[in-house]
Amino acid sequence: MGCLELKSLFTVAQFIKARCGDGLKAGEPKNVKNYVFFEVEVLDPDSRTQLCYLDKVEPNATIKEIKTLLHKLYPKWYPSRQALKLHPEGKALKDEDVLEDLPVGTTATMFLQDLGPQLSWTMVFLAESVGPLFVYLLFYYRLPFIYGPAHSYSRSPHAVVRLACICHTLHYIKRLVETIFVHRFSQGTLPVQTIMLNCVYYWGFAAWLAYYINHPLYTTPMYGKLQIYSALLMFLICECGNFSINLSLNRISSNGSKPTQIPNPTNNPFTWLFFFVSCPNYTYEVCAWLSFTVMTQCVPVGVFTFIGFVQMTIWAREKHRTYVKECKDYPELRSAIIPLFL
Repeated sequence: MGCLELKSLFTVAQFIKARCGDGLKAGEPKNVKNYVFFEVEVLDPDSRTQLCYLDKVEPNATIKEIKTLLHKLYPKWYPSRQALKLHPEGKALKDEDVLEDLPVGTTATMFLQDLGPQLSWTMVFLAESVGPLFVYLLFYYRLPFIYGPAHSYSRSPHAVVRLACICHTLHYIKRLVETIFVHRFSQGTLPVQTIMLNCVYYWGFAAWLAYYINHPLYTTPMYGKLQIYSALLMFLICECGNFSINLSLNRISSNGSKPTQIPNPTNNPFTWLFFFVSCPNYTYEVCAWLSFTVMTQCVPVGVFTFIGFVQMTIWAREKHRTYVKECKDYPELRSAIIPLFL
């Protein structure tokens, strides 16, 4: 009997040893880190009064997530209307910035700037395109209050005037189609005040150039049909090129405003300009308006083209720097907007 008990005890001991390896040990916690929550204080930049106090904020929270928390407390300040800064006069923090990566302690003080009412980029482009489309036609059909009763609803005898109207109309119809079906906007909204300024710019220039092109005293280009039709051909080529580039860019993958893929030429000959520039859509746009300037031989069109070229050069150089920074092995031959030059 005693032998059986000893045997049973030996069996139990072997079982415990097999289960516990080197014996029973206290369990050691794995992957335990000191987890520190952040506290975020949001102040008014003018009065320095506290707007809200966020407790126990995750250290890996982004600025976008903090804006969402603020929106819950203040429904009128939706995220796109907010600009959070570390200093009242400083730059606005990016939505992708992470709280623990900012130069702040565990108690972060931020200042909230109200950007005012916002509209989506789709609405911005629609407003910028619809206006010039109809404003130009008012001058083309010579409504009574524009050139006086003597020329009410009359038509210009010059073919270039009709061609200019067709080209201008096609350009803005193309922009409307691209806005609705092609463009992907990386930034969500734009302040209403900025939109109004943009509309004044586009609508005002459309009225200015339309007034002179459709004026009863308008004179045709110096070199006649050769100048008109060669410029017309160039205009149509550039419009097709611009549309082709926008379609190509629509297929490029990106993370917000940061590209994750290098845009390259395709079998479409219009995209071969990618061999030389980072933003051929701007190159084609400038060339189209330059062709329109030559075709109409109109000073206001030339002024509009020059201002547009300056602005698009700024945008192109910014995008070119982003491509170089975000994409490895980016082609060194490419410039921003003008091949081998700028």
